[in-house]
Amino acid sequence: MQPTITASELARAFRAGTTNPVEALEHYLEKAQATEHVFVALTAERARAEAAASAERWRKGTPRSALDGVPVAWKDLFDVRGTVTTAGAAVFTAHAPADRDAKLVELADRAGLVCLGKTNLVEFAYSGLGLNPHFGTPRNPHDAKVARVPGGSSSGSAVAVAVGAAPVAIGTDTAGSIRVPAAFNGLVGFKSSSRRYAQDGVFPLSRTLDSLGPLARSVEDCIALDAIFSGRTAPDLASVDLAQQRFVVDEGVLHDARVEPAVRANLEAAVSDLRAHGVRVEARRVEALHEVLGLIERIGWLAAPEALVVHEALMASPDAERLDPRVRKRLELARNFPASDYVKLLWARERLVERVRHDLDGAVVVLPTVAHVAPELAPLERDMDLFFKANFATLRLTMVGSFLDMPGVALPTGLDAAGLPTSFLLSVPSGDDERILSTALAVEALRKG
Repeated sequence: MQPTITASELARAFRAGTTNPVEALEHYLEKAQATEHVFVALTAERARAEAAASAERWRKGTPRSALDGVPVAWKDLFDVRGTVTTAGAAVFTAHAPADRDAKLVELADRAGLVCLGKTNLVEFAYSGLGLNPHFGTPRNPHDAKVARVPGGSSSGSAVAVAVGAAPVAIGTDTAGSIRVPAAFNGLVGFKSSSRRYAQDGVFPLSRTLDSLGPLARSVEDCIALDAIFSGRTAPDLASVDLAQQRFVVDEGVLHDARVEPAVRANLEAAVSDLRAHGVRVEARRVEALHEVLGLIERIGWLAAPEALVVHEALMASPDAERLDPRVRKRLELARNFPASDYVKLLWARERLVERVRHDLDGAVVVLPTVAHVAPELAPLERDMDLFFKANFATLRLTMVGSFLDMPGVALPTGLDAAGLPTSFLLSVPSGDDERILSTALAVEALRKG
């Protein structure tokens, strides 16, 4: 089975009878077992029973959904019955197994998807780089010589799809944790609006900013999963007419010195391609985006005090010594976050969520997903100060969309001279999830065509 096969292509192969869910599952289980630090747990017994039931439905011509029988991997923040939800933390490994599935896992089960297992992540999902000293750091597969970060916090989910150990995986995103690993691994990543999907049974980081979504090889896969997670019977694969859709590139962001030349050049080439096909792309400043960037730099990150509240009891216990020192330090620093600053950010967010809708006036904003390609791993493991600088630099642009609750799709734009992926991010105002998915589908088709 080709490692680049999409979830939708795999389901079409089931329909055509060229393979079946049982054969496909065994392929992915074998690949998953051979990967290092990518999976925290495999649910082989459950998966085999689900694959056999799916194969019978396909034989009868009665699949439950467009992705019936497709294996899916879950970031280990999602409860999967019979497994421990570790949240990437060694201190959680002694917890009791979940007695029920998270709501999205349940919806996937109803749609016939096969639960492959739980994927690795940054401890408590609290970093954009992907390091984990407890379960190991999944290696970015795009550099065979130098170990590079996979992106985080949905590191295992991204690498599982990138190496062909899962056709699709589900992550969470609070500041960039789907979009960043998608960018570093050459994948499609969809961050939904924060309230689009039920978060029951998902271990939180920030109640205000947490959102969910898939990492996949195609926008079609993201749309199919969106339908399942939204409780719809079938996906709507109607793409928008790009001739009727405006795009905005904020050149102040794009030409910031922190954006690496290859990231900028590949984005500009993608925009030129759109314009060559008659798509309207404006170059102008989007004030709401710059105001958010300024707020984060001056005041701090809204999720920090919320993350501390989630883990406050743990931080006061002897088990705090067992945490990743990088995560522990970030949580400790949040103790100094003034309540007045937290309220200022909340009030600013209410205003700016509406301001960005006004600023865009129906347009889709185009930004680099990350300003740079995946950095080397070893220096970040050795130097905590360098780690913190790199983490902020990595999340800087995706944090804006999280603060504004903007659904976004990260799409590959190409490679740099060393063969490392670059990416651009298409985003729209909060709640316009279906519009950004259909727009991304049209952009993906145009660029592939």
